[in-house]
Amino acid sequence: MPIVVNLDVMMAKRKISLNELSERVDLTLSNLSILKTGKARAIRFSTLDAICKALDCQPGDILEYVNDKKRTTGR
Repeated sequence: MPIVVNLDVMMAKRKISLNELSERVDLTLSNLSILKTGKARAIRFSTLDAICKALDCQPGDILEYVNDKKRTTGR
């Protein structure tokens, strides 16, 4: 999939655990884990808003578009 989730990177930069973020954004650990591992198929804007507020970041810090051709060829 061309959308890469960098939630783990932002969490590390902010030194926040999955448990703490889960409490701050009022999202279950399992749903947050699915998002963090890139297995989520969608994200609600309200969830993205809550995560960005909790991590003091922009949506682009968490979500990144990577062209499939560039990913597979390394260019």
